[in-house]
Amino acid sequence: MKSHLVVDYLIIRRSRTGTMAAGRMSRRCRKYMRQIHKATSRYALQEIASTMQSDLDRRNLSYEEALNLGNILQDRADILPGDEIVYAVSDRDSYRRTLELYLRDSVLTQAEQLLLWEERRRLGIGDEVHNQLMEQLLAAWTRQGKSVQIHAFKGGMADV
Repeated sequence: MKSHLVVDYLIIRRSRTGTMAAGRMSRRCRKYMRQIHKATSRYALQEIASTMQSDLDRRNLSYEEALNLGNILQDRADILPGDEIVYAVSDRDSYRRTLELYLRDSVLTQAEQLLLWEERRRLGIGDEVHNQLMEQLLAAWTRQGKSVQIHAFKGGMADV
């Protein structure tokens, strides 16, 4: 799982491969960072994410900045209570969209699970985040009266 720190207005991203700096943050980016850390609910984070998306659309925020802030926003959402999904430009949101695409037909096949595993590996999405997203999506679809069938995966991905 990736973690983020802010040091001297640099976004430092820690991943399994090491630490990398993403460059200096703009004034607007620092403003969003303060708002993210002050947010006390997932709803507040969603409002920030929507504003960030608007700034990204107007090109007031670069995609790299929006992606870094979105990843930090998602990490902050994990700390706050509730099970609502926060939609923001982030690696997790990209994975969530892929997951929704595979679940659209209400069946998650073994082949789709293998493709999801590869996508998780590429984006650095851990088992805990995957399971959390699955639970959130399945709960939302259950409330809508939909059901999802997940095929048993034989062999496990630890063997791959």
